[in-house]
Amino acid sequence: MISNQILQNTIDGLKNIAHVELYVLDIDGREVASTSSDMGNVSAVARDFVESAADSQEIQGYQYFKIFDEQQLEYILICAGTGENVYMLGKMIAYQIQSLLVAYKERFDKDNFIKNLLLDNLLLVDIYSRAKKLHIQSDAKRVAMIVESHNGRDNNALEIARTHFGNGTDFVTEVDEDNIIIVKDVTDILKPSDITKTAEDMLSVLEKDGLSKVRIAYGTVVGEIKEVSRSYKEAKMALDVGKIFFDERKVICYSELGIGRLIYQLPIPLCKMFIKEIFGGRNPDDFDQETLSTIDKFFENSLNVSETSRQLFIHRNTLVYRLDKLQKSTGLDLRVFDDAITFKIALMVVRYMKYMEKFT
Repeated sequence: MISNQILQNTIDGLKNIAHVELYVLDIDGREVASTSSDMGNVSAVARDFVESAADSQEIQGYQYFKIFDEQQLEYILICAGTGENVYMLGKMIAYQIQSLLVAYKERFDKDNFIKNLLLDNLLLVDIYSRAKKLHIQSDAKRVAMIVESHNGRDNNALEIARTHFGNGTDFVTEVDEDNIIIVKDVTDILKPSDITKTAEDMLSVLEKDGLSKVRIAYGTVVGEIKEVSRSYKEAKMALDVGKIFFDERKVICYSELGIGRLIYQLPIPLCKMFIKEIFGGRNPDDFDQETLSTIDKFFENSLNVSETSRQLFIHRNTLVYRLDKLQKSTGLDLRVFDDAITFKIALMVVRYMKYMEKFT
């Protein structure tokens, strides 16, 4: 059902064009929207008009029109005035509102279909039959994107996104109170990097419209509409994994998660066992900031001692001393590839465990 505010905005605009006062009532004679408070007592007359067989009627200085939605009477339109001109204006306005009802109903039906598609609530046969009925191409290349912002669902975030990104081939919806989902047609996008660029452009548009701390995560491209739910699940994982391991990124793709995707799926008891084996009873958070900075920079430079010492503005021997000290306390020599991999994974597991503590 179309909202009363949309009806009000519509008849306000139509009044400015037609220069006639308009009233919209429901089938019980209650006012839904109007352009004037000087309406008079027309409710009883409207109820009698509802019971009549006429689709339009002139009564006591007003023109009455019935507005249907698929043969179902939805509203009564009343135009103030009499005569042929007011009658013609009323017919056109009634048709405009009726067309608006059809458009919003189609939008609602498509939105409902996309929601159920994302949540895997449809049988395979229903997916294709409903897509055909709603004129949604079933074999277009699409990707599911999740838009998260600090505003959550405040500041009309969903409507802002729909205004900019909702069209005949892209769908904007929501399945919870936190995030917006965009099912985007990427048929014309040839390179994966172009999808990232598109997401970055979308992010900029949303931030300009007042949304803050926007983050966009997206799944892999799928070629069949039945696979959209898989892309959505991948986008959900990308959003979570991105918060844990790639917090500095505003746009994160499922295919770029790397080993973080595997760690994210580990059970917490197994993570605790692994950390205990690597660090014994020591907590990695006990490392001082100097040591942590050294480790991060060493990994960043692919275990290159010379380049790391140069970027840290320390002597090579100083770096070697720090690495030796770390080896004595953990038993892992970061200059050895296998030990470095073990240490890197251990740090990522710790980050994952700390993140999951927020939800326990």
